[in-house]
Amino acid sequence: MTLTETTPHAAAPGASVQSAAVDAVMDSIRSQVRPDQAPERMLPAAAYTSPEALTWERRNLFAGTWTCLGRVEEVLAAGNGKPMTHRALMVGDVQVLLARDTGRTDNGGLRLFANTCRHRGHELLPNDQSSTRATILCPYHAWTFNLDGSLRAAPGFRDLEGFDSEQFGLIELPVELWGGWVFAHALHPLGSPEVPDFRTHLGDLARLVEPYRTGELVLAGRHSYDIAANWKVIAENYHECYHCPLIHPELCQVSPPDSGDNYDLPGAWIGGAMNLREGMQTMTLTGELAATPIPGVDPTRVEYLHLLPNLLISAHPDYVMTHRIVPLTPGTTWVECSWFVLPPEDGSAPSAERAMEFWDITNKEDWGACESVQRGLASPHFAPGPFAPNEDAVAQLVTTMSRAYHGRSIT
Repeated sequence: MTLTETTPHAAAPGASVQSAAVDAVMDSIRSQVRPDQAPERMLPAAAYTSPEALTWERRNLFAGTWTCLGRVEEVLAAGNGKPMTHRALMVGDVQVLLARDTGRTDNGGLRLFANTCRHRGHELLPNDQSSTRATILCPYHAWTFNLDGSLRAAPGFRDLEGFDSEQFGLIELPVELWGGWVFAHALHPLGSPEVPDFRTHLGDLARLVEPYRTGELVLAGRHSYDIAANWKVIAENYHECYHCPLIHPELCQVSPPDSGDNYDLPGAWIGGAMNLREGMQTMTLTGELAATPIPGVDPTRVEYLHLLPNLLISAHPDYVMTHRIVPLTPGTTWVECSWFVLPPEDGSAPSAERAMEFWDITNKEDWGACESVQRGLASPHFAPGPFAPNEDAVAQLVTTMSRAYHGRSIT
């Protein structure tokens, strides 16, 4: 008996794998959106309420572009006094294994693999489980892989004629570091021409964020929220302040809701900036600073930027707040809200309590509105409404989603 490998990437997932039910719903959505012109109305209800639309988005948008996994210092943090070497995660609907290869000098030593054994497909670790082992061990038949993905041991195959261990390494996937965050592409193998270029994905957002030195900032606090709304409802709410006078009295005290402009620049992102009122130093309940000012940034301006699909970056004069979005069901979303500041010079613990207090109030006001929108979307009487002139960033998001639904690039 001999074993050969003729298709080394046969296990990689493909965008064409869709059920008839998903195809039917997406065809219906596509018939109602136009990717070639600015939309006048929001997406149809099915885009926010149907399991089939979320199935498509998880595969083609979350797995198929570049999803933020979190901060580099946290995704493989030390556990029980030992450094974590690999961890299982979900990127969209694809199971992946993030590993730190000490033999790799670039990219923070990170590698990303499909979380599936090259023997019988058993997952190497259950989702969100981690290991401090120096090798990756499949718990089914003890196939063992090095942290660079190469096959180290395959019990029973050592003396088998024609078995070439070099052909059975883990399927490696693209992973990138930027600004202190880890980004993963899970749909196509590393080196595939189908992988979107990460720098093109970032576009001019990198230039806008760079002055805030996000890679040097440290975590000052974090809240997580379970929201009964579709992830796009949350994103759309983020992109407009048309609702601010009624929903956010605290915000309107420190920042005029009609200030600022939205960008129209290259990259897979949407966003704009707003101004602080005269005499206000940052976004807190009193307008007082929450942390040490970040040198070189505009002290009168706040950037609100959404790198698709799931990272919202709100850059303030003294802190950077992020929302990392993970859709759970069509009508529920988990959001991790984090505040990052410059490390205190005196070595004390970083703090941004004033910012956290302000934004926890503001976030919860937003979540209540988003959940009400989600309930309205479920009504048989809902019809997409028109965009106001100052909802141009929401319209831009709808345009981007329309292009994605039609299989076009979102950059």
